[in-house]
Amino acid sequence: MSGIDPTPDSRTLFAEHALLPTGWARNVLLRWDGAGSLQAVQADAQPGSAPRAPGPVLPGMPNLHSHAFQRAFAGLTEYRAEAQDSFWSWRDLMYRFAARITPESLEAIATWLYVEMLEAGYTSVCEFHYVHHDRDGRPYADDATLSLALLRAARKAGMGITLLPVLYQTSGFGGKPPRADQARFIRSTDNMLALLQRLLPEARAQGAALGLAPHSLRAVPPDSLRVAVEGLTALDARAPIHIHIAEQTQEVDDCLAWSGQRPVQWLLEHAPVDARWCLVHATHMTPGEYAGAARSGAVAGICPTTEANLGDGIFDMPQWLGHGGAWGVGSDSHACVNAAEELLMLEYSQRLSLRQRNVLAGPDPQVGTALWTAAVQGGAQAAGRPVAGLAMGQQADFLALDAGHVALAGLPVQAMVSAHVFGSHRSSALHSLWVGGERRVQAGRHALHEAAAHGFIAARTATLQS
Repeated sequence: MSGIDPTPDSRTLFAEHALLPTGWARNVLLRWDGAGSLQAVQADAQPGSAPRAPGPVLPGMPNLHSHAFQRAFAGLTEYRAEAQDSFWSWRDLMYRFAARITPESLEAIATWLYVEMLEAGYTSVCEFHYVHHDRDGRPYADDATLSLALLRAARKAGMGITLLPVLYQTSGFGGKPPRADQARFIRSTDNMLALLQRLLPEARAQGAALGLAPHSLRAVPPDSLRVAVEGLTALDARAPIHIHIAEQTQEVDDCLAWSGQRPVQWLLEHAPVDARWCLVHATHMTPGEYAGAARSGAVAGICPTTEANLGDGIFDMPQWLGHGGAWGVGSDSHACVNAAEELLMLEYSQRLSLRQRNVLAGPDPQVGTALWTAAVQGGAQAAGRPVAGLAMGQQADFLALDAGHVALAGLPVQAMVSAHVFGSHRSSALHSLWVGGERRVQAGRHALHEAAAHGFIAARTATLQS
């Protein structure tokens, strides 16, 4: 411990077992500074007067893809509206709901969502934010009104956030004009860059990251994509860039008709894709696209429960991993808000596709441990924030499982993450959670749980009645 400045015991935690980037370690003392940055992660330590964790400590999970307002829409499309429902029929219904969102309702919905995320093991979120304007499509007096509502919601809940304002300009490949029900989303490229400039000091003051989300190739023409990426890079050369891509087979077909290339192929050949980029979904790729996208260093943003809910298809994870690709998970439309269940769905989708078991085990044969560790690393890269796990210089974002929980009690620690991911969903084994060294969840419950839930219900009710 020599060379480490003493800090109050409230900035320490002792864990009998902790999952470090290198694997499990025993008797780990965590110490962080007033800014919430880990200053020591010492194995084989003595606890001293540090508080003790109630069970094994895991790094907090970054959620790399979220549309917050859609949490209030969950469950409202689970009925057959057409002879064959699809993503596109779902999208039409979602647009009708998006048309009713107000700044007040967005903040209330997002606050509850972020409380839910924290209670479910997420410690940061990448918010892919595309509802920008008033209901008639006109900008608010403060053009950043809805973005600021999301930043306030994250601050109230204590959630780390990467805010990704969405650039949306066209309704289809080849510059098709936007539809009337997309009016709230539309921005010029210059207007988007002005918004980013406006938001940058607000984000930095909160410890948030700010990036850009070109919505998709069908929604952002090539020249706009180029200028927007150049403008963002001039503002912050490390800022993350997220894009929906190759989620649907129709999208692939339309891109081929427009350009003669598939979406991921086109992007890799026409944009400076590198480790700053997150390719959200990327469900439908050829072997060459898997290889090229992984080689670029971009993160694959996989949203297993949403992709299942929308009937998107199954990402070929073994092929991606075979090329050394980085990946993380997101809850996207929030049909499910649970970090463990996203990992469960990811593994189960591979099992169903390949008719095998334990497909995504890595050097560590425990599937849960392998999934959790990789998703934290890829999610941190996509977030553009120092949230890559229990290591010095990273943010003190972590959670403690309850070693006495019925799903974990009596198990060897090496099996506990798998037990949490695959066996504790009726009653979560998550006990406590910290963000930036501040405890946000205790005994499975956030301090704002009741108030935020009531606010969410009122906002959803008002939105449906408007």
